[in-house]
This record gives sequence, structure tokens and C-alpha cells, in this order.
Amino acid sequence: MQRFKYMGGKVYGLIGRTLKHSYSVRIHQELGNSAYRLFELESEALSEFLSREDIGGLNVTIPYKRDVMRFCAVLSPEAQAIGSVNTIVRKADGLHGYNTDAYGFKYMAQRAHIEFAGRKVVIFGSGGASLTAQAVAKAQGASEVVVVSRNGTDNYGNLRRHRDGEILINATPMGMHPHAGECVADPKDFGRCKGVLDLIYNPHRTTFIIRAEQLGIPCSGGLSMLVAQAKAAAELFFGTPIPDCETERILALIGRETSNIVITGMPGSGKSIVGKALGKITGREVVDVDAEIVRCAGKSIEEIFREDGEEEFRRLEHEQTALAGARGGRIITTGGGVVKDMRNYAPLHQNGRIYHIVRDLKLLDRAGRPLSAGADLAQMNRERLPLYEYFRDAVIENDGTPEEAADRIWRDFCENTCD
Repeated sequence: MQRFKYMGGKVYGLIGRTLKHSYSVRIHQELGNSAYRLFELESEALSEFLSREDIGGLNVTIPYKRDVMRFCAVLSPEAQAIGSVNTIVRKADGLHGYNTDAYGFKYMAQRAHIEFAGRKVVIFGSGGASLTAQAVAKAQGASEVVVVSRNGTDNYGNLRRHRDGEILINATPMGMHPHAGECVADPKDFGRCKGVLDLIYNPHRTTFIIRAEQLGIPCSGGLSMLVAQAKAAAELFFGTPIPDCETERILALIGRETSNIVITGMPGSGKSIVGKALGKITGREVVDVDAEIVRCAGKSIEEIFREDGEEEFRRLEHEQTALAGARGGRIITTGGGVVKDMRNYAPLHQNGRIYHIVRDLKLLDRAGRPLSAGADLAQMNRERLPLYEYFRDAVIENDGTPEEAADRIWRDFCENTCD
């Protein structure tokens, strides 16, 4: 880990309007900056805050990337050209404004193997983040850059005329937690699409990104951009170069810490008990979707099926699945039929790696399970297997102790979870 010597009492942090879900403090801690803090400010407080003499270095996010420019005594050539500042350093002659978002955006695109040269780029949004994306796309040789906004010449009402867009970029807050599920556009409507980038990092995969994944289009959420720009900002704060490998190390770490482990599988396959064992190994919160349904309904699952029917149970299941998947860093165990409702895929996948627990059908526990108690399990498994295959990222055999299955999941998760 990179460590810095601090000037005593200096202020470092992120300024913006709503920062509850920011990962920036954790990232800068890993970069060695234990002084980094979040500062939620209303616009009228900007002037007073930025006049502080104890500012060491600040990052700037929505909605102030353009507003802070007027407080900077010096703007870097890149910040001046882009018209957006996301990094501020106080020097002897005042505040210096920089744009490290451009570095982060280039890093994200390169990491996803998305190229702009000779391609039509469609950017959704016209704010500070959009200005960065526009500048990078043009600098890297895009044949055309179209900016789509609510009230601009190119807007959502006439989007059809840009269906030939090849690279799609979301630079709006649409789809950001807690409004996951909203989508700025559907990549399937762009027949020549060769890449999709979303600057949002929470959730890890917006609906925009999930739809690109389903089409096999190269894509990336914004976490890699966030980490890369933070590394570049820290270099400016302290005038000390940081090895490029730190970006990938921190990206993997934040990816693991903020991703869910989701467990699916046939009724009675041991999902809950494996989830509890995994909770003991990791210290993570375990959320049992079936238990949450029972708690909220005030009756058992058997009673829900008997009194209200399966349709009502599936409604409650989807509601609790969406709530469970909205937050990261958890273990989520699901009911055996969660895969029957395709609406459950996005909430589970947006922040999670999904594991399909497999167990010998003769060993499945049927007690308290309305649909499997008297069912032909072999037939049920044949019907559901394609759904489990669609949802899953990995298969785990539960052929030994719950602890052994939990250990297999954790090892796989640590090896494969990143941005």
C-alpha cells in the first residue's frame, strides 16, 4: 500500500450534494490517505468551503464539476479544454483545478477493450461527466460524437435518428442506486453497437450494462473509472507517483467488498445452511429471502401458498429479492423457485456473483417446502435447470459438509470478483 506523509491538519475529501453511497473514502484509504472524508454541500456553501486555507486536496462530483471552476486560480490545460474539474489542490497561489476523470474514463474504456477511433459515439447526458466523455472520444478519433439530453437538439424524443450509434455511454445518474432498474436506453435498439460504458458504479451493473452483457457487447460499469481517477488525484494531492498496479489491486478489493454472494438451487439443496456457514467464514451479513418473506407477511411460506396462492408468494419474493440485491457486501440465499421469475435476475446480478448449489436429488430436504413436498424432483430439476443455468455465474457441488461448500464458494468469489 502506498503511504504518504501528511501536512498536519490538511483537509482531503470529496465534495458533492449526495454522497452516502460513495466508495471514495475506502479507495483513498487504500491509497494511503487516512484523512480523506466526504463533504456533502449545498451550492450556496461552496464558496465558503473552498475558501478554507486548510484544503490539501479535494475531489468533486455531481453536481459541482463545472461550478467549482470559478473558484480555481489555475486550471490545468485538460480541465480548461474539457470545461470540467473533478480534482482540486490548494497551492501557494490558490486553488488549482484538474480533470482526472479523463484519465479514469480512458482507463475504463481500454480495460473493456472499447475503442472510439472511427466510430459514432452516443453520449447520454450533458453535465460535467459528459464533457469528459466527449473530450476523450473526440481525442481518440471518434467519427462523430452525439450528446443526447432531455432538452437539447438531440433528445430522447428523436433518439431514433441515432440508432446507428456504435459506442453508447451513460453519463447521467439514471440507473444509479437507489433507482436501479431505470435505463437510459436499450442497446438492442442500436444494431451497430460495439461497446457500452456506464459511468455509474453503484450498482456495479446497471440495467444498461446488464442488457449489453446479454447481447454479448463489450461493456463496463464505472468502478474502474472511479478507482483510476482516484489514483491520479492522489498523485496530484501529494506529488508522488503511484504504481499503476495499485489501480487493479484496489479495484479487485473494492469489487469484492461491495459485491454480493448469491446462492440459488433446488429446494432443499442446502442453500440456507451453506449461506450461514459462509457468513461465519466471511463475517458478512446473511440475508435469507424466504425468511424475509415470512417476516414481512407475518405467516409461514406454507400458509402463504395455502391462503394466498403461488402468485402472491412470487410477488412477495420479487419484492424481497429486489430489496436484498440493492445493497452490496452481503450473502443472499434465495428460494428454489426464485429463478422462475426472470425479473429477479437483474436485482441479484446487479451487485452479485450468483452460485448454483447442486446436490444429489435423493438428499434434498422436502420438509416445509410446498412445491417440492410431493413433487417429482427429477422433473422439477429438468424444468428449472435451464433457468439456474441462465442465472448462475458458477456451480458449486454440495456433496460434503456445508463448510466445505462454503469454502469453495469463498475461494471462487475471491478469485473471480472484480469490476
